[in-house]
Amino acid sequence: MASAPPQQPTLTIEQTRVVLSEVIQAFAVPENAARMEEAKESACNDMGKMLQLVLPVATQIQQEVIKAYGFNNEGEGVLKFARLVKMYENQDPEIAAMSAKLKSLLLPPLSTPPIGGSVTAS
Repeated sequence: MASAPPQQPTLTIEQTRVVLSEVIQAFAVPENAARMEEAKESACNDMGKMLQLVLPVATQIQQEVIKAYGFNNEGEGVLKFARLVKMYENQDPEIAAMSAKLKSLLLPPLSTPPIGGSVTAS
């Protein structure tokens, strides 16, 4: 018989702001910043390598913060927290701004293709 899945933590908008702020601060901790920088340098802005090298480090940093708020210490906890943040983004400009800041810490700036650049279909 399968056991019931663990209850997802329910955070208010205010609590989500606090946790999101702590997550962003965790990326600024010198040790974590160095780990992220090393992973990003190794990935060389290659999106596939970013997923292999940067995402696991970013996930670990987030897990360290959110586990104190009842999210499980697996990748699933980070996904549930991300869904919660996404849900509140439309309702709260502060959460939307912090979410954008967090994304900028995780992803390299996207290079835009040149205007008028031809994309040919083969």
